[in-house]
Amino acid sequence: MEPLIPPRLLPWPSPEGKPCFLVHGSERGYVSRLADEMEATQLSMGTDVLGLARKVLDDPVSPTAEVRYAGIRLAECLGDVLRVAESRGMRLPVSDGDDAEDTDVFEVVSGAHP
Repeated sequence: MEPLIPPRLLPWPSPEGKPCFLVHGSERGYVSRLADEMEATQLSMGTDVLGLARKVLDDPVSPTAEVRYAGIRLAECLGDVLRVAESRGMRLPVSDGDDAEDTDVFEVVSGAHP
């Protein structure tokens, strides 16, 4: 019997603004690869927008319109990043609780990303 594959939350909404899911998709399928590419783009754009917004927000004489625009773009990017995080979290394996004694050991290295 094949393990149950949870639906994948896609990084774009339906035309009605509701969440879209990929049901019974494979990691190598076209829609899954497209979603991976879009998530990578969204995360990259978030990094770019954050850098530009910091410049505007750090300048005490930035015009109100620029500060407002930076806030709007940051909110859009935060929404995208939260959707990516939710989607990836939904796909993490769930422990059955039998291996409670097992612990993960990791090392935090400054500047390193998984």
